[in-house]
Amino acid sequence: MCTVAKDVLIAVLFVIGLVGYISGEFIISSTLFAVAAIASYINVNQKKHKSSQYSWD
Repeated sequence: MCTVAKDVLIAVLFVIGLVGYISGEFIISSTLFAVAAIASYINVNQKKHKSSQYSWD
Protein backbone atom coordinates (compact mmCIF):
# COMPACT_ATOMS: atom_id res chain seq x y z
CA MET A 1 0.00 0.00 0.00
CA CYS A 2 1.48 3.37 -0.97
CA THR A 3 2.02 6.12 1.57
CA VAL A 4 -0.73 8.32 0.14
CA ALA A 5 -3.27 5.55 0.63
CA LYS A 6 -2.04 5.00 4.20
CA ASP A 7 -2.29 8.71 4.98
CA VAL A 8 -5.81 8.87 3.54
CA LEU A 9 -6.85 5.81 5.55
CA ILE A 10 -5.49 7.32 8.77
CA ALA A 11 -7.27 10.61 8.06
CA VAL A 12 -10.55 8.81 7.38
CA LEU A 13 -10.26 6.83 10.62
CA PHE A 14 -9.57 10.05 12.52
CA VAL A 15 -12.55 11.88 11.01
CA ILE A 16 -14.90 8.93 11.63
CA GLY A 17 -13.64 8.80 15.22
CA LEU A 18 -14.29 12.51 15.63
CA VAL A 19 -17.82 12.20 14.25
CA GLY A 20 -18.44 9.22 16.51
CA TYR A 21 -17.25 11.17 19.53
CA ILE A 22 -19.54 14.09 18.72
CA SER A 23 -22.52 11.78 18.28
CA GLY A 24 -21.90 10.07 21.63
CA GLU A 25 -20.34 6.77 20.54
CA PHE A 26 -17.43 7.07 22.94
CA ILE A 27 -16.22 3.46 22.89
CA ILE A 28 -16.19 3.23 19.11
CA SER A 29 -14.60 6.65 18.68
CA SER A 30 -11.91 5.84 21.27
CA THR A 31 -11.09 2.65 19.40
CA LEU A 32 -10.89 4.49 16.07
CA PHE A 33 -8.65 7.19 17.56
CA ALA A 34 -6.36 4.51 18.97
CA VAL A 35 -6.18 2.66 15.64
CA ALA A 36 -5.43 5.93 13.81
CA ALA A 37 -2.69 6.83 16.29
CA ILE A 38 -1.06 3.41 16.13
CA ALA A 39 -1.23 3.31 12.33
CA SER A 40 0.25 6.79 12.09
CA TYR A 41 3.07 5.84 14.48
CA ILE A 42 3.87 2.71 12.50
CA ASN A 43 3.78 4.66 9.23
CA VAL A 44 6.22 7.30 10.57
CA ASN A 45 8.60 4.66 11.91
CA GLN A 46 8.62 2.81 8.58
CA LYS A 47 9.45 6.04 6.75
CA LYS A 48 12.32 6.74 9.18
CA HIS A 49 13.59 3.18 8.89
CA LYS A 50 13.57 3.25 5.09
CA SER A 51 15.41 6.59 4.94
CA SER A 52 18.06 5.54 7.46
CA GLN A 53 18.51 2.12 5.89
CA TYR A 54 20.65 3.48 3.05
CA SER A 55 22.72 6.04 4.96
CA TRP A 56 26.32 5.40 5.97
CA ASP A 57 26.10 7.30 9.29
